[in-house]
Amino acid sequence: MATKLFDQAKKNKADEFYTQLTDIEKELKHYKSQFKGKTVFCNCDDPYWSDFFYFFVAKFNEFGLNKLITTHYIDNEISLFSDVFPEKPYSLAITKTPKDLLSLDRPAMITHIIKENGGRNYLKGDGDFRSAESIELLKEADIVVTNPPFSLFREYVAQLIEYNKDFIIIGNSNAISYKEIFKLFKNNKIWIGPSIHSGDREFQVPNTYPLEAATFRVDENGRRFIRVKGVRWFTNMDFKARHDDLILYRNFNIDDYPKYENYDAINVDVTKEIPHDYFEAMGVPITFVDKYNPDQFEVIALGIVGSIDFSSERKMEILKNGQLTGKYTINAKGTLYRIYNPKKDTKPPAFKDVETGELYSSIYARIIIKRKK
Repeated sequence: MATKLFDQAKKNKADEFYTQLTDIEKELKHYKSQFKGKTVFCNCDDPYWSDFFYFFVAKFNEFGLNKLITTHYIDNEISLFSDVFPEKPYSLAITKTPKDLLSLDRPAMITHIIKENGGRNYLKGDGDFRSAESIELLKEADIVVTNPPFSLFREYVAQLIEYNKDFIIIGNSNAISYKEIFKLFKNNKIWIGPSIHSGDREFQVPNTYPLEAATFRVDENGRRFIRVKGVRWFTNMDFKARHDDLILYRNFNIDDYPKYENYDAINVDVTKEIPHDYFEAMGVPITFVDKYNPDQFEVIALGIVGSIDFSSERKMEILKNGQLTGKYTINAKGTLYRIYNPKKDTKPPAFKDVETGELYSSIYARIIIKRKK
């Protein structure tokens, strides 16, 4: 369902997933000291409704911020609160917040802050993060913190890298398999934040958003919320837990860790079962990113076509539920595969070698890693 939701966001450009304050608090506490004296830019955030903006206003003095900037974007086709606050796109810069500010309700608080900081700066464009006006504000910032559009995640991250910005942003774990994002991950220019490693998270969505998630709710004020699996924080700001070693306890043996037929590496089905006594190439699940310590492991490649050179080009018939389909593929559709083991495999074989009749199991996406000695 998570994949379906994010695919739907890409297809329909339904990108207004609003991150909840509790999730923001749990993540940003790990970087508190790194915000002192910095300018923070929330470039996908309406100040009246964004919990990112609200968090930084509340923590402005505690975090020792120099400035907080936000841009209010208006999409002509859909806007979460355009019927409540019909506004032109604008930017807002905060350099001071009164100490008793949180005694006010949110709309009154934001209105007061806008007045105290010289008012809004109305934009000529729509406030899109790619606009010339937004890029000029980005150049001024030290750290970017927000929930970027799901459909534009690649482009959004590329812009942050281009302008050499520190960032803490939220996205889907599937983004690791994007070749552009994986390259950054491999080169230690992006990694996963510490507060979300499993489970789902709740987002507020527009009133027009279809409630097709497995779990959703509508609160007493009619606001819609959905829960999405596979959510992760992506950052290039360091934190202590990132350098904690993954405790390894399993011994290597070839029966439990068979090699792939088309790449010189062993297969590891579960990250915690990485053998402690093996130092050659291993294929591990994508969820390895949650435990990745760059001092303990080296990331080599993503186990898909285009990222590694496969060592065999066998013609195989595709099987469905273990049955022949009359459809064929070369090299298992460009994925890693291994010999089917009827005693251990819980799923039926996926391919049959046309020449030898050998059966093979297809492997889900893998990251190829090595232990550092």
